[in-house]
Amino acid sequence: MTEKDEKRASGRNTMIRILGYLWRHKVRFVAAIGFALMGNVLALFIPKFAGQAIDAIGTAGNVNFTNVFLLCGYMLACVLLNSILMYLTQAVLVKISSMITAEMRREVFDHLTTLPVAFFDHHQVGDIISRISYDIDTINTSLSSDLIDVVTSMITVVGSLIMMLQISWKLCIVFVFTTPIMIYITKHRATVVRPLFHKRSMKLGELNGFAEEMLSGHKTIKAYGQEETIVSRFDEKNLDAVETYYEADYQGSIVGPTVTFVNNLSLAIISGIGGLLYLSHEISIGNISSFILYSKRFSGPISEMAEIMADVQSAISAARRVFALIDEPSESADDPDAAVLDHCQGNVSFDHVRFSYVPGHEIIHGLDLQAESGKMIAIVGPTGAGKTTIINMLMRFYDPDSGVISVDGHDIAHCTRDSLRKQFSMVLQDTWLFEGTIYENVAYGRDNVTKEEVINVCKAVDIHDFVISLKDGYDTVLSDDGVNISKGQKQLLTIARAMLSEAKMLILDEATSNVDSATEQKIQKAMLALCKGKTTFIIAHRLSTIQNADEILVLSHGTVQERGTHEQLLKKKGFYASLFQAQWDE
Repeated sequence: MTEKDEKRASGRNTMIRILGYLWRHKVRFVAAIGFALMGNVLALFIPKFAGQAIDAIGTAGNVNFTNVFLLCGYMLACVLLNSILMYLTQAVLVKISSMITAEMRREVFDHLTTLPVAFFDHHQVGDIISRISYDIDTINTSLSSDLIDVVTSMITVVGSLIMMLQISWKLCIVFVFTTPIMIYITKHRATVVRPLFHKRSMKLGELNGFAEEMLSGHKTIKAYGQEETIVSRFDEKNLDAVETYYEADYQGSIVGPTVTFVNNLSLAIISGIGGLLYLSHEISIGNISSFILYSKRFSGPISEMAEIMADVQSAISAARRVFALIDEPSESADDPDAAVLDHCQGNVSFDHVRFSYVPGHEIIHGLDLQAESGKMIAIVGPTGAGKTTIINMLMRFYDPDSGVISVDGHDIAHCTRDSLRKQFSMVLQDTWLFEGTIYENVAYGRDNVTKEEVINVCKAVDIHDFVISLKDGYDTVLSDDGVNISKGQKQLLTIARAMLSEAKMLILDEATSNVDSATEQKIQKAMLALCKGKTTFIIAHRLSTIQNADEILVLSHGTVQERGTHEQLLKKKGFYASLFQAQWDE
């Protein structure tokens, strides 16, 4: 199959999937089609009554006013009923389109929760948001406006052709030549603009991704005085997006005037031939007028289709991006006989585990680790040594290339991910708080948490006094990602959240990196008490936070260089001792 054939097949598949969403609302959709059908049938009688009214006027002084007024009344009734039916059609389609876009957004967001961590490591958040918002809005606009035009156009074209054949088949010959020209122009331009609109959607996604990335780091940008640099880079991406917009809209707008020109040319020819037929007494003036009105209704939808082609192509391109996101493979399914972990003791082991993010570039080389229940394991080492990778494998965000990771003797590769992850509570270096009260954020990881329990863990991490100093205390609403409190306070709340969890295993990934030394000491004491009975994995750059660990693993280039307690490693005077001394030298 050629690339051109693949693109056509992709476009057809996209339309079929959109129609599949419409089919879910087939009752409303059929009702809309019914209203549109009745409205267009009524509209077809308007030119007929207009022609009869003209013939009823006759020559001067011989006007049949009764028939004229009666025919005008018929036309007025048809216009009113047509307007009402078109309103009902539009109202139903708007309702359908809004329901479909809601379904799409829910389906996309639900699917995002099933995607592996690797997907988010390789895709910009801004581009994903662009697909959920802009692309789905584009589909919504097309469904609510363009769909009604497509539906009514087919009815109008067929009905108008039948009425014109009844009036004069000779005049219809004109359309034998002009209609294929209009169809060819529309079809040809569609193949030209389709990739342009796809490129437009991609460029907008890239622009949104860049904007989201820069806005999230605006403090760093200001701190380094890089505003002009960032604005310059934004201008480049913005210019690219504008150029792709212009090119797509320009190429899409060419077809409308071209088709209109052919349409007007056909009207001129029809008027001329109609005049000749009138002179030969083969057709009346009223029938000529009716035929011209019908011809405009016949060719009008073709012109309208040319006009809305740009919107349709834009909607198809947007739908492709949305469906591409929906089609992203979910996290691999659990084994049919996967074990469900419940009430774990917290015994963890790594048996000759190897891992690589990119095939051929191994990060972890034959890691062996034994963590008994209730023990504290610290993992230290330089940046890029593989510390966070170990946690990613432990949580099954990534699976190892070889080797076995076990929890209580169960190979986690053969355990359900949901049950495995529920056995852990985590505090990451990058804190995450949602828009809600402080109580809701701390109680997030556990159901049916009392306020007293929340207060106790907040006291344990020394954040309680700060919370009660706020106007609404634990009912204080945090803004997006907790930007109305300090970085250290956010970290303390996330630590409190983890401490409240009933999970038997705890992961602290640079959990104290955003607090001052005095607060760090208080957290260490609280952690010793609250981590009692839990298997704890600590990743730390501050070696002072792990001196009480039961075992310290020193990683370098994906292998364990040293292991032991703090005192044992200092006595070895090896890599750990040099790291520890380097921190004091600072």
